[in-house]
Amino acid sequence: MSVIDNTILFVKQQLENAEGGHDWFHIERVYKNALLIAREEECDLEVVKLGALLHDIADSKFHNGDETVGPKTARNFLEKENVPEETIQHVVNIIENISFKGGNFEKKFTSKELEIVQDADRLDAIGAIGIARCFNYGGFKNRALFNPAIPPKMNMTKDEYKNSDSPTINHFYEKLLLLKDKMNTETGKKIALERHKYMENFLSQFYAEWEGEK
Repeated sequence: MSVIDNTILFVKQQLENAEGGHDWFHIERVYKNALLIAREEECDLEVVKLGALLHDIADSKFHNGDETVGPKTARNFLEKENVPEETIQHVVNIIENISFKGGNFEKKFTSKELEIVQDADRLDAIGAIGIARCFNYGGFKNRALFNPAIPPKMNMTKDEYKNSDSPTINHFYEKLLLLKDKMNTETGKKIALERHKYMENFLSQFYAEWEGEK
């Protein structure tokens, strides 16, 4: 079997009991998004594939905020697969620099492959799937759906964002609606625009129902 096949098996095993928004199906969707975007970009396709498959192998949200678990887990696996060090380091750099972290995170590494995987991951956070994942995670954390008395917190620090327990609807303003303008690739931007509009329509309907207007 190829390294990619082995990686898919490894990720499926690791995420067997993961929260619904960060499970194997999330990885699979990001993987498909990444392949779609990569068609239009000059890139190292193996790095894109491995980066997409391993980007959430140990999300810090589910490891007491520890951001070192994911990169270590990925490195250990890839070393056992005899993947070249240059490729391993590139994948680790993608994992370490992909996440949103409140939007105030300074990337310490850039590459076309990171841009592709980051766009693919961000696309899965918006649109219909993004809405479903948002409420799934809110339920997992037992957060309120919406509270008009608690406004969204914009420009949060990384720690504030990580420790936020605000209502799920606030997350649209704190992250999801911001992603359209943070896309890296032309393909990512085009897909994000349509998904962004879908979220705006959802919010309009949500507020109308909340107020008993529709």
